[in-house]
Amino acid sequence: MRRIFVDKIKSKIVLDGDDAHHIGYALRARVGDSVTVADASGDVATMRVSSFTRDTVTLELVARDDGAAHTESPIIITLAMCLPKSDKMDMIVQKATELGVTQIQPLESENCVVKYDEKKRKAKREKWQKIAEEAAKQCARTKIPRVNEIMLFSDFIKRVRSESSTNVALCYESEKTLTIKDWLREKSPNDGERYTVIVGAEGGFTSSEAAEAEAIGIASVTLGPRILRCETAAIAAVSIVQYEKGDL
Repeated sequence: MRRIFVDKIKSKIVLDGDDAHHIGYALRARVGDSVTVADASGDVATMRVSSFTRDTVTLELVARDDGAAHTESPIIITLAMCLPKSDKMDMIVQKATELGVTQIQPLESENCVVKYDEKKRKAKREKWQKIAEEAAKQCARTKIPRVNEIMLFSDFIKRVRSESSTNVALCYESEKTLTIKDWLREKSPNDGERYTVIVGAEGGFTSSEAAEAEAIGIASVTLGPRILRCETAAIAAVSIVQYEKGDL
């Protein structure tokens, strides 16, 4: 069923802008067609298209969902991804959204080749947020993952480590002993349900970055004996967390 996101579910909703275009043109909906609507609080409802104008689509409430349509992961996952080259981040955001992450934190690390000025940072973040929204619609999420503003690696690890309820791991290609699977299996419910995986760009992390993370208590984990491309590593890390602790 077609799905859109709104601020608040009401008995009647008038859509305009991109949402109206999406329903009326991209999805070619007609009067009487049903639409699944999810709002900022995670509530879900079935609504029916009642009328169109050139620029708007009006929906009327049919029934609020009883919980069956809620598709969010039982755990909270942050993918902290160092900026890769080209348009790889577009695909990473899309696939991470499909896998159920709660938020995506773009990072600048020592091995990042791309460097953005303030204007480019804003444009990139808006683009990635839009990709997350479209992916959330496609895979029937009830919430859209948040794409945060780009941060420096050092600033981010200090901030996330201060959040005592978050389990944090650095996916480090030079780690040979602790696998991400074993790290996750060491975690008990008392450790909380928030997980952050930090993935490097091309070239991974420098030894100094790994040492900085280790010094503040962030575990370095391996994703296996083979060197993965950064986009593969991101998808693999999130998938493993979801398999071990989530709903895959």
